Amino acid sequence: MEQNSKVDYYEVLQVSPSAEPETVHRVYRLLAQRFHPDNRETGNERRFNEITEAYNTLSDPERRARYDQVHEQVQRDRWRLVDRGQDVDNDFVAEQRLRTVILEILYTKRRLEPNSPGILPIELERMTGQAREHLEFTAWYLVQKKLALRGDNTALVITADGVEHLETTYQHSPPVPRLRAVND
Repeated sequence: MEQNSKVDYYEVLQVSPSAEPETVHRVYRLLAQRFHPDNRETGNERRFNEITEAYNTLSDPERRARYDQVHEQVQRDRWRLVDRGQDVDNDFVAEQRLRTVILEILYTKRRLEPNSPGILPIELERMTGQAREHLEFTAWYLVQKKLALRGDNTALVITADGVEHLETTYQHSPPVPRLRAVND
């Protein structure tokens, strides 16, 4: 099957990109059992096919290596701010958007990798396209408001208050697309 660059196979299997082959296999078996079309309670053919496609790629070392090259670029592109220059005249709006984007990144990291939820400043710099010096103010603000905290290695981690803030923000106002999908 042709690799679909719009589908994140790691997210489909709910594993980290650094997951060991044994973990990929174990998670696949669990999900395949749950979504197999013959399962009367939770069967879902479409979901089962997605899981199988992801597994076929991630379980083969050569295919996984090729996929990882594309995946890394897709992840970089996925997290870039939509229009960095759009709010040049309004620093407050640009800062608020940046805070929300960083909270979204931290939220996603916490959800996908609960045992390793922190993101280093250099990773945030790469993901947002913002200079580390500009991110320091945003990080300071998020820590002061207790929406994030710094780990031992200076990595930022979202807090329960940060999750609640993000969810409340989305409940009270329709989300404005801040992140662009790849190949849009």
